[in-house]
Amino acid sequence: MSLPWLDQPVMLHSDRDPGECTMTPEQCAYKSQYWVFWYEADHRYALPTVAFFLVAIALFTLGHWAAVYTPSRLKQTAGWSRISAFFRFLSYKSWRVVGWNTQSLGGLLLAGTGVVFFLATTLGPRPYYWPNTHEISFGNSPPIATRTGFLALACMPFLFALGAKSSPITTLTSISSEKLNIWHAWVGWAMYVLALIHTFPFIVFHIWKGDIVTEFKTGGVWVTGVIALLAQTWLTLFSIPWIRDRYYEFFKAGHYIAAMVFVVFFFIHCDFRMSSWDYFIATGVLYALCWGYAFCKTFFEHGIGHRAVLFKETDHTLKIAIETNMEWRAGQHIYLRFLTGGIHALSTHPFTICSVSEEGARNTLVFYVRPRGGFTGRLLKIAEKQPGISVPVLLDGPYGGLPVHRSMSSFERSFVVGGGAGAGFTLSMIEEFLQGLSLTQDSAAGRGMDVIISSQDPELRTWYLEALKDIEAKYPDFNKNVQISVSIHQTSSGHASSSPPSIEAKNDPTLSAAAQPTKEINSSSVDDPITSELFSISFAHGRPNLPTKIEAVAGEAGVTSVGIVVCGPSSMSHDVASAAVAAQMKIIGRRTAVKDVFLHQESFS
Repeated sequence: MSLPWLDQPVMLHSDRDPGECTMTPEQCAYKSQYWVFWYEADHRYALPTVAFFLVAIALFTLGHWAAVYTPSRLKQTAGWSRISAFFRFLSYKSWRVVGWNTQSLGGLLLAGTGVVFFLATTLGPRPYYWPNTHEISFGNSPPIATRTGFLALACMPFLFALGAKSSPITTLTSISSEKLNIWHAWVGWAMYVLALIHTFPFIVFHIWKGDIVTEFKTGGVWVTGVIALLAQTWLTLFSIPWIRDRYYEFFKAGHYIAAMVFVVFFFIHCDFRMSSWDYFIATGVLYALCWGYAFCKTFFEHGIGHRAVLFKETDHTLKIAIETNMEWRAGQHIYLRFLTGGIHALSTHPFTICSVSEEGARNTLVFYVRPRGGFTGRLLKIAEKQPGISVPVLLDGPYGGLPVHRSMSSFERSFVVGGGAGAGFTLSMIEEFLQGLSLTQDSAAGRGMDVIISSQDPELRTWYLEALKDIEAKYPDFNKNVQISVSIHQTSSGHASSSPPSIEAKNDPTLSAAAQPTKEINSSSVDDPITSELFSISFAHGRPNLPTKIEAVAGEAGVTSVGIVVCGPSSMSHDVASAAVAAQMKIIGRRTAVKDVFLHQESFS
């Protein structure tokens, strides 16, 4: 039985033999030029595109290996510090445009390199169209359409790999999936533009030839191409951030359906021309490995017996707790699939883990979530009706987080910023800092951490201080020379509904005057502070001046390394990144004693 819309017999590769040229020698030579010879177009354009992506991945892999395996003695030199600061400057520098953060300067340079590559390969070779007449035909595929078709095709394996939660690219470069997802979108746009340039020359050519209607009615290549392009249009346009974020549930379901339609019809459209189907095989193998890895982690490593306990902490905060045997690093996120019935059970949702794990112990995954309607709003309503309810859940992860070789306890000074729901993220940073230093008490002296929380929720301090109290109880014998400064900024004009709990002094049955419960939030600019042997907590109203505070930390006498972590709104991330950029400029210009200023920006909360 023949397959519809495919040439017969179906093969893996089509024949590359052009046959005998019956035109003049000059015309035959013109038709067989290196950049326009149809029977070698996949080698001329698709393979260089693959090489372009592989070179980019290799460069980032070498950078990652250099950061991990370079001897510490070399890392302490001024030359290494300046080189690291230069690349961090490229990675951290961005601009704030109309309430939106641009990609980093380094990212824009890499994207610009890609634009130059695709423009050069698309517009550089001539001709764009064959000089056909009604008597002489060089071919029915305009050269510019042929080349852009293979350029787009070669993007496909990397498009799918960059969009996977776990991929070989992440393994090689240590760049987490949520950061690679940006490049998934950009490669998608490149592929879409190339597809449009591939399409319109055929329309122009067949209008000139006068057979466009006949071609569309009788040619499967037109039908399959149009359907694939429509699906690609859906995938590309609905991935625009403000559309995706506003209709996320609808976007995610539609994205998978449109992707399947696109791949199927694109596969048929290529019709085994030259090596075109090899790229589908590569895509299938890569995506199957990525999907299979996540599937195995969910069902074989984590199992299906986990249950999530839901608590309504405040009107704006939902707490999720899951007991598990898994281990994770501070700052990592995990995808949760709640089996509570309804359409939401078909999709997973990323949440940043707000607790740390202990090796070989039974651990508890803790998440503090700010419901925004949709799925998280439904979970909050469930917790309101039945506080402490337990619902079945599947785990996929963990992913992302700080690099394995960088932890908050490895820096002399640490600066952690959380905004909104990102406040819960700071708890894992605090506990990871304490956990790391508790293993090396001798080197803990002189180290410190500054934590800044900014939120519109006046009730945040209620559950946050209770969480700090639980953390302090885990480390009763911690080095008393280490102080963690916590500053909670309320950015709204609301009032707390209840007085926050105090942090009790360790091993002291009585509370000092400074450790008594604070008064209700009032209209004053600063509330009464809370102190203990481990935490120094202050309260303020209004937005914190993050660049000034980070500059003060990085300028402290004797400090040579600073670790900065932020999880919050895009404006907050931009302010923190700008301060980190200023620190890199000082290191490059040898205007500071600090040699190492590291920044991690967490996307999920």
